[in-house]
Amino acid sequence: MNKKILIVLANYYKDISDGLLKSALKNIPKSNRVKIVKVPGVFEIPVTISKNVKKFDAFLALGCVIKGQTPHFDFISQASTNAIMNISVDQKKPVGNGIITCLNMKQAKERKKKGAEAANAIISILSQK
Repeated sequence: MNKKILIVLANYYKDISDGLLKSALKNIPKSNRVKIVKVPGVFEIPVTISKNVKKFDAFLALGCVIKGQTPHFDFISQASTNAIMNISVDQKKPVGNGIITCLNMKQAKERKKKGAEAANAIISILSQK
């Protein structure tokens, strides 16, 4: 499989995003070409994918949202999930959702390896005949 994969990495929580990226890269076969674009937060992921949708075969959205004292967490989590799903269905291209949503930093640190699951998902879809 020689596919072009764009990883869009929300860097708001750098330690968490680095862990997500590291785990994802371990699960993407070396025969694929991977480009990584960093964005400030998860809200910027869907537009970055949309701008590049014609240039790549698959996409990986990686980032973290941690619940705070306001409903911002709910809005950002839902909006990014809906946008990613819409892009995937509308463009008929896999978009792995590796955006973790956590109640606190402890949960986020425990879930840094979730990037691997999102990578496995896009590889699975790319392998379909």
